Amino acid sequence: MAPMLASSGPAPTGSGWSWEAKWDGQRGVARIADTEVLLLSRSLSPITSTYPEIVAALRTATGGRAVVVDGEIVALDGGRPSFARLQRRMHTPRPRRPLLAEVPAALYVFDLLEVDGQDTAPLTYLERRQLLGEVVTSAGAVQVTPYWPGADPAAMVAMAAEFGLEGVVAKRSSSVYRRGLRSPSWVKVPLRASAEVIVCGWTGSPTTMRSLLLGALSPSGELVYLGDVGTGFTQRQRREAAVMLTEITAADHPFTAGTIPDRTGGAHLRWVTPILVGTIEYREFHRRVRHPSWKGFRNDKTPGEVVWPELDAL
Repeated sequence: MAPMLASSGPAPTGSGWSWEAKWDGQRGVARIADTEVLLLSRSLSPITSTYPEIVAALRTATGGRAVVVDGEIVALDGGRPSFARLQRRMHTPRPRRPLLAEVPAALYVFDLLEVDGQDTAPLTYLERRQLLGEVVTSAGAVQVTPYWPGADPAAMVAMAAEFGLEGVVAKRSSSVYRRGLRSPSWVKVPLRASAEVIVCGWTGSPTTMRSLLLGALSPSGELVYLGDVGTGFTQRQRREAAVMLTEITAADHPFTAGTIPDRTGGAHLRWVTPILVGTIEYREFHRRVRHPSWKGFRNDKTPGEVVWPELDAL
């Protein structure tokens, strides 16, 4: 059930590509057999109890057939997917009714990996998408996403911008599903630069976080300082982050020699063990991220996956 991963890049041109919207959420792969449902994150951690409304909808949407589907778990805010809003659900393993009502989640399904015991991964993308539409019915918290074979790249990017989406994904129409691999057959085209980062330290008071110190791995394995982020948090998130970060306090910075930030001391600076991963949006990167904004912590990715290829050029 390891999901296929997309590469980042400019919108591909030429024939043979199909297009989908890029949903701002948490990857989810689900296996449905009879009335049993198993929902896993991108890292294959079980999240079935986190999204009971999706589990219930999957039983209805698949009509009793045994299937494995791939998709994105989203929470809407004003009709648009909001990763910040989804954070409250991602970190609540057993949500209570008030939270379920306040922040409903849905699985936006975009691929079919198995049906009735048959492996569909060797089929082409277009064949899988057609079969997905025949096997899974949109029902409440499960929605089969639209796709556009042969669409104009510029028109797709413009559509994503108009509706406030994170971006688009181009998928080669003839491609097979390659489980657990990052493939150039899928290309994600974000409208804004975004990336995963490793939390390495923080500033603030013992009860309220002010900013996070960020890092990422270079391809050669060095942990490199990327800069700080202090925007994109609510006051509640700042208080919760202070509690979480205090629990993993470290005596010294975790960065590789030669990549230590200028700010290595100060009464309000605290280092942590680099085990937490989050997502930021930023305007550009030149030794440091510029104008970063925090989007949220991720429990579906590990620090070892946070590799920035551009860091080897520094």
